[in-house]
Amino acid sequence: MSERVCSVWDYDIDEHVFHEILAGRAQVGRLDRRWAAVRLLEYAPYREIIRLIGYGDLVRNWPEWRRHVRSVSRRRGLDFIAEWIPRRHPELL
Repeated sequence: MSERVCSVWDYDIDEHVFHEILAGRAQVGRLDRRWAAVRLLEYAPYREIIRLIGYGDLVRNWPEWRRHVRSVSRRRGLDFIAEWIPRRHPELL
């Protein structure tokens, strides 16, 4: 059995299912790709966010995901990344 994802402590889904939801290949009830991405953005460390979502998806989807991220400091930090990466490091997209 796969391990549970630390960002999703309150749902009974394992790592494999979470990755499938995050990739948009699965949905469990109301748990869809937006939900998985926002959970990751709210609770995971930066390196984990980039490893699982990548800069391209983050920059492309940030305008839609942003309004669902509750933490003001997380939103500010991700606002910076979503603006800075395309300007300074477009090769990462």
